[in-house]
Amino acid sequence: MVYMDYGQNKTKGLAILVGAGPGGAGLLTVEGQKWLTRADVVIYDRLANPSLLDVCRADAEKIFVGKAPLSPRSAQDKINELLVAKTQAGGVVVRLKGGDPLIFGRGGEELDALAGAGCDFRVIPGISAGVAAGAFAGIALTDRRFSPTLTFVTAREDPARAESAIDFSALAKIGTVVFYMGVGCAGELACKLMAAGRGGDTPVAVVQNISLASQRTILATLETLAERIAQANVRPPAVIVVGPATETAPQFGWFERLPMFGQRVVVTRSRAQASKLSEALGELGAEVIEAPAIVISPRKEGQAIIELLEGLRARPFDWIVFSSPNGVEEFARQCRQHGLDARALDQAKLAAVGPATAQALRAVFLQPDLVPDEFTTEAMGLALTNFDDLTGKRVLLARSDIAGPGLGDILRQAGAQVEDMAIYCTCKPTALPAQAQEALFEEKVDWITFTSSSTVDNFVALAGRSLLDGPKLAAIGPVTAKALKKHDLTPAVVARPHTIDALVEAMRTHGDG
Repeated sequence: MVYMDYGQNKTKGLAILVGAGPGGAGLLTVEGQKWLTRADVVIYDRLANPSLLDVCRADAEKIFVGKAPLSPRSAQDKINELLVAKTQAGGVVVRLKGGDPLIFGRGGEELDALAGAGCDFRVIPGISAGVAAGAFAGIALTDRRFSPTLTFVTAREDPARAESAIDFSALAKIGTVVFYMGVGCAGELACKLMAAGRGGDTPVAVVQNISLASQRTILATLETLAERIAQANVRPPAVIVVGPATETAPQFGWFERLPMFGQRVVVTRSRAQASKLSEALGELGAEVIEAPAIVISPRKEGQAIIELLEGLRARPFDWIVFSSPNGVEEFARQCRQHGLDARALDQAKLAAVGPATAQALRAVFLQPDLVPDEFTTEAMGLALTNFDDLTGKRVLLARSDIAGPGLGDILRQAGAQVEDMAIYCTCKPTALPAQAQEALFEEKVDWITFTSSSTVDNFVALAGRSLLDGPKLAAIGPVTAKALKKHDLTPAVVARPHTIDALVEAMRTHGDG
C-alpha cells in the first residue's frame, strides 16, 4: 500500500516509529524527515530535538509525551493508548523517539500495542546514542586492536522482572560494553563488573548530551567511575562506555575540539533563509537554535503589480534592481504565474545588491550586470550612478514592502524614472519558538545573529530588550549594526564583506586577538 492511500483516506491510519537520533538535529535520517513532513500527528519524546518539528506541516498536531527518568510504567501505557487512538483516527501518525526506536526506547511495547489493535505501522531506524557516543567522542567501539566484541546494555530493566537478566560474568569478557541509562547507578555497575573479574583499572568514558553543544566526555576507570561522575555532576542523558577502546578519546575526540564547540547560537533569519547560516555554524560545532524574527510572504497581487508585469514588453525597463534573494524569487514566481519568462525583460539590465542576490538571479537563468563592492542599498545607488547615465532611464526596484526610500532617492537625483514596487511582505511573527525563549530566559545563549535591520527590530520586540544584554551580537553589515545601536545594543562583530560566510568567520575568530 502506498502513502497516498493514507493521505487521501483519513479513516485508515498509518503509524511511523521514527528514530530522532541522539540529539543533533542534523542526525535525523532523510527517510525520517520525509515522514515528518507528511505527518498529520507527531507524538514526540523528551530526547527528540524539538527543532526537528520545524519541517512539519503548520496544521500538524504535535503532542509532547516526554517522560523523566524513572517515571512510572503507567506513563508508557498512556503513550501506547494515545498512539493507537490517533492511528485509528486516521492519517499519518509519527512517533518520534530519541535515538533508535527499537534500542532501549520501548518501541517494542508500542509496536505490540499497535499490532494488537490491528494498526498498520512502519519503523524508520535512527542513530542510537551508543553508536553516536563512539563517533562524537572519538571512541572506535569495535577497533580490532582493542575490542573485537561489543554489546549494548540497559541499566534500567523492566521492574516487573523478578531478577536481573544481565549476566555480568559474560559482560566482563566483552571488549567494549556500552551502558544506557546508567548514570544513576554507575557505582553499582562498576562494582558488579569488577566482581565478575573486570579489572578496576579498566578505562571508562562517560559521554553526556551526545552531539549537542553541551556534550562532555569524562574519562575514568571502573574503580573511579562513581567518583568522577559525582565530581563532574553528570546528569542524563549520557552513556557509559567501558573498555580499552575509550583510551583513544583524547586523540580522536574531534567534536569537542571544533572552533565553536559549546557555543549556542540563535539565528534570527527567516526560516527559508536560515539554512546556509545554520549549517555553517553547525559545521564549526555550534548548537543552532532557529528563531525567525521575520516571516517572508508573497504580497497579494494588486492591480499595480499585474499591470507592471503585463506591461513589461510594451514599456520595458532599462534597469531592474533586486535588493535581496527574496525579491528575485518572488519576482520570478509572479512572472511565471502570469505566463512570462526572461524574454519579457527585453534588454533590461539587472543589478543585485550582493552575492547572495546575484546567485538567486543565476538560479533563474539571469546574469546580473552589476553587483556593487559594498552590499548595501546606498552602495547600490552609487554604483548604479557611476556605472550608467541614468538620465531618463526607467528603473524598477523589486523589493520588500518595508524597504526604505534611500535607494530610490539616489536614483531619482541622478535623473532616473523610478518605479518602487513592493513585491513581497516582511512581517513579524507572533512569537519566538519555545526553544529560543527558554534558552534566552535561562541565559544559555552565546550568540544572536542578525542579518537585517528588520530582524533586529522584530527580535527586540518579541524577546524584550533585557534578554539581549548577555549574548554576543553579530551583525551582517553596517545597516544592521546601526539598527542594534538604535536599541542601545553593541554588536560584538560586524561582517566585512557583508556576507553570510564573512559573518560566520567573524564569529569564529572573535576573541582571537
